[in-house]
Amino acid sequence: MILPSFLSASKPLLDRYSSDVGTKLRLKYQPYYHTVEAREGVWVTVKGRRLLMMSSNEYLGLSRHPRVVRAARDAIETWGTSPCGSRLANGSRAIHVALEEQLAEFLGVEACHVLSAGYLACMGSLSTLIRRGDALLVDKSIHSALWDGALLSGATLERFNHEDMADLERLLLALPAAQGKAIAVDGVYSMEGHIASLPRLVELAEKHRAITIVDDAHGLGVLGRDGRGTVDHHGLTGRVEVMAGSFSKSLASTGGFLAGSRGLIEYLRSTCRQIIFSAGLPASQAAAASEALRVMVEEPEHRARLLANADHYRAGLRDLGVDFWDSPTPGLPIVLGDKEKCYRVWQALWEEGYFTVMAVAPGVPAGRDLIRTSVTAEHTTEQIDTFLLTLRRTLDKLGYRRGRLH
Repeated sequence: MILPSFLSASKPLLDRYSSDVGTKLRLKYQPYYHTVEAREGVWVTVKGRRLLMMSSNEYLGLSRHPRVVRAARDAIETWGTSPCGSRLANGSRAIHVALEEQLAEFLGVEACHVLSAGYLACMGSLSTLIRRGDALLVDKSIHSALWDGALLSGATLERFNHEDMADLERLLLALPAAQGKAIAVDGVYSMEGHIASLPRLVELAEKHRAITIVDDAHGLGVLGRDGRGTVDHHGLTGRVEVMAGSFSKSLASTGGFLAGSRGLIEYLRSTCRQIIFSAGLPASQAAAASEALRVMVEEPEHRARLLANADHYRAGLRDLGVDFWDSPTPGLPIVLGDKEKCYRVWQALWEEGYFTVMAVAPGVPAGRDLIRTSVTAEHTTEQIDTFLLTLRRTLDKLGYRRGRLH
């Protein structure tokens, strides 16, 4: 059968998709998109194999907490499965407003707005609050959600070296004094585990009349008083204009939020496309986040166990001579500096029964290819020690010299 020419002719865009090297490599080696068939605590089942999860973002282990599960179930009974509309139109519910008030009080700000994804919160903050003609200064290691917002903003984009406040100051000094300016950073960088140097950054922002925007997805629940996050950790409550966050880490739900002054949040509600044109957060997820926040404050033992586990794991990595990028948080990378090494170590750990996540350039800086690992409140000391022993054997077997990369 001969196809008509308009059916058989190649299309440049479809040719690009089918020939993409990255996709071909991913399908060949299959390091990502593993489907969990069952879960019990920190144990997951993938293709019938039981693996110890060593790369979770569920820092406090609250997604199966009885109070959190019950709150989500009750919310479905009351509100159904979805608001089926945007908050601006017909999708705003009393449970959204209650969560916003709870978060605002907890974070020490005037107001919050809850969105259906943390990604939307970060993207919406930059794409709305900064515009063409303004200057936006960002750490080179910010999350993709902030990058997308930065690109949508149309602002002049200036990138400073990761955690380099001298480089940031150099860029600020080169900008006109009257130009609108914003500085955007992660509170905790998820790949590196680093905590943003907010005291010096905020000092520079105030000196140069710039607003500060912090994505604290990985800081909330981990740092600060009762888990209030990176801004509180540094004693800077009231001096950071915008906090963005996610419910899908410590708060064991999905969705996200923006927090700041009342005027700023109302401006976002009027102008932010990510708020105006996306459906409201399902009530079950709002209820889960709300109850997880209460549990986090009322049961501090979860956070205490998380931090103790992180300290224990960090000490073990240090004893092994593994480069963990000096991470002071529960997200601790195993920096190998080479894509092939990363794949071989990841594959060996997988075969030994450990679920980790590989991150290679351009997702991380060239030469800093790594395996992202993290501990949670649910891990036991014995599980951490067994993983460290397996990691030692794996690195020795593959002939990889342990030690810090330079």
